[in-house]
Amino acid sequence: MSILRTLFVGLPRQVLERVGARIKGVPALPPSALPGISPTRGEITDASARSTTAVELATSSAAMDGSPNSIGIRRLRASRLPISPLVGEMSGRTEGGKAEVADPDRSRRPARRRAAALIALPIGFATAILATIAGLEWADRAFPPPLERAQVFSREVLDKDGNLLRAFATPDGLWRLKTTVDDVDPRFIDMLVAYEDQRFREHHGVDPLALGRATLQFVTNGRIVSGASTLSMQVARLIEPRERRSLTAKLLQLARAIQIERRLSKDEILELYLTHAPYGGNLEGVRAASLAWFGKEPRRLSIGEAALLVALPQLPEKRRPDRNLAAADAARERVLARAAVAKVIGEGEAERAAMASIPTRRLQLPAYAAHLAETALRKDQKALRHETTLRRDIQRGLETVAREGAQRLGPKVSVAMLMADARTGEIVGEVGSADYFDASRSGWIDMTRITRSPGSTLKPFIYGLAFEEGLVSQETIIEDRPADFFGYRPRNFDMSYQGDVSIRQALQLSLNVPAIRLLDAVGPTRLMVRFRRAEVRPKLPPNEAPGLAIGLGGVGITLRDLVQLYAGLANRGWPVRLGDGIEGKPGLIDGEPLLSTMATWHVADILSGVLPPAGSRQRGIAYKTGTSYGYRDAWSVGFDGRYVLGVWVGRPDNGAVPGLTGYGAAAPILFEGFAKAGIAITPLPEAPAGAVRLVQADLPIGQRRFSMTANGLPSTSIREAAPQIVFPPEGARVDLGAAVGQTMTPLTLKLQGGRAPFRWLANGQPLPDVTRRRVSQWLPDGGGYSTLTVIDALGRASTVRVFVE
Repeated sequence: MSILRTLFVGLPRQVLERVGARIKGVPALPPSALPGISPTRGEITDASARSTTAVELATSSAAMDGSPNSIGIRRLRASRLPISPLVGEMSGRTEGGKAEVADPDRSRRPARRRAAALIALPIGFATAILATIAGLEWADRAFPPPLERAQVFSREVLDKDGNLLRAFATPDGLWRLKTTVDDVDPRFIDMLVAYEDQRFREHHGVDPLALGRATLQFVTNGRIVSGASTLSMQVARLIEPRERRSLTAKLLQLARAIQIERRLSKDEILELYLTHAPYGGNLEGVRAASLAWFGKEPRRLSIGEAALLVALPQLPEKRRPDRNLAAADAARERVLARAAVAKVIGEGEAERAAMASIPTRRLQLPAYAAHLAETALRKDQKALRHETTLRRDIQRGLETVAREGAQRLGPKVSVAMLMADARTGEIVGEVGSADYFDASRSGWIDMTRITRSPGSTLKPFIYGLAFEEGLVSQETIIEDRPADFFGYRPRNFDMSYQGDVSIRQALQLSLNVPAIRLLDAVGPTRLMVRFRRAEVRPKLPPNEAPGLAIGLGGVGITLRDLVQLYAGLANRGWPVRLGDGIEGKPGLIDGEPLLSTMATWHVADILSGVLPPAGSRQRGIAYKTGTSYGYRDAWSVGFDGRYVLGVWVGRPDNGAVPGLTGYGAAAPILFEGFAKAGIAITPLPEAPAGAVRLVQADLPIGQRRFSMTANGLPSTSIREAAPQIVFPPEGARVDLGAAVGQTMTPLTLKLQGGRAPFRWLANGQPLPDVTRRRVSQWLPDGGGYSTLTVIDALGRASTVRVFVE
């Protein structure tokens, strides 16, 4: 369709009349002067009007002046379109000299089409835009970035303060510790952004300015001069590594960066980089790198350390400090020389940082509390972080002491240690073996949880019960002599006896006979009931009731339970439940006290007076040692006013170690453990109201000497028991070689009780010497019946009749 037809067809007559009038110098024409124009609608109906239309008249008249209309006509002429045919086209085709009459509906179609076109154009454009957006949205949802791959981290075991105790590599063998912005020194973040992506906070994944600069440099130089990768693009590459460098891979990286920006905040993107940035070998992330190269968390980094960590991820293998120190140093200097970085760190800092040394040895990541860490993973395999009550400084000190102690004691010997806060029950240090990876010492066995014989370590609780019941005081005299408790005959560790000793001395010297005398008085069952108040249940032999042997280690207990019992002593008699955050929740145990406050003070006061082992300094702690039967287990448990520490020494296979004792092997480790744990000694509690240590002369008469009557009741008499010959027994037949005429051997004589000195008589004749010992010898004159008598200092006597062969 022609341009004139589009302009004039369908216009009203009044409009056409004004066309000539609006052209300068041409008056408005009457309708009669416009042949072929409809009087009503101004439509061209006659073909004879092809050369006399208003357009033609207006063109001829107005073309000579410079009016705006003339300019429009000149443009029409310039198109070189003949007007008459155009007008004829508007009026209709002619055939045989006859004109066709124009269809009114047909003349209105172009205007409708033009209006429809004007409406359809923006609608189509908007539809295209929406379709494009919808397509991109569909593609974004159909092919999201693989962010789930970025959620695989090393599992961590943390101490009470959030410090790393132990980490475990990812399934593909990488050290990748989850890192947040708060975990890193803010200066490192500023340096990283300034060096890698200055407009990181402004762009949406792609930096157009950096991209244009890199493109221009490539075109100008013919090679890559600088990159245009943003931190978002680097994150996209880290979580979806490309097999080779190509334009397609780069475009995918651009798209992924935009997708990541749509899903994550800037800090979240930054945290992905901080966690996944490569640092050579199997190190990924800033935390793992900082621990491996500097031995510390990246919360506080020097300028030089931060610059090195910024530089390494670009070429992590070629810049490893332990393999290519020069390359690492040069990369760090490039970071420090960057103007944007200099603005962040301040003037002059770059020069000082460049002078700092670079580590040349990769350190091992923290690997403390191996047994507890393994337990944590077994308990919850899906948890990323396991929080414990341990304190890393204490744990490190105890592990060092245990390892060095085992090396001194010889092969196959292991050491276990456990330290707890007696007020809260929190375990602050736990060492299951001397070295977790030492197979010769069975280091994988956690000896804090293995049941063993405690030796004499339960004696303080026997004395505590005796104090609580008022049977004894610290200066009460008790006998340390051979005794027979219905067939059970305890003996001291060194096979000697001290005679009359005070309660204080008996406990400090760990004498066996006095402890069993007291246990016989208070009752083994009552002692076990007190243990249950502390939620400790020692193991007895199958189908056996508690007996006197439990006072000397005839029961099974773990180091953890033993420390829990002593925590009650350190906490003024109130029992606490131990817990490490993984197994068991620490806290006070509701119920009755383990022992009264008065009794626990007496026990702690006595144990605090025990001399430290040779080579150790008195540290103001109360402690007790123990040795199990057969030299299999050596124990030492000590406490101050706040913490309690238990030590076990022995072979995990329950083998005997000749000469192994609690005082000689475990006690030195105990004192060294308190010294290297890094904690200040808390003074023991003050004496409660009414608690005093009286001398024997000031004691009530019933507490001056402890003894039992024949009925099993405590005796209030201050006199010793009468002497009694225990060997040879009455009516015994002893073979001394008299029947065969050989030289006779002396007969050993033993007695109990009585007051020294003693006089022995054989057949009424006194032996040559008066002795203070309860063991003597007699050489008979010949065989046959003989009568033996002993008389003590008070004139009391004991007699037996024997037959000598």
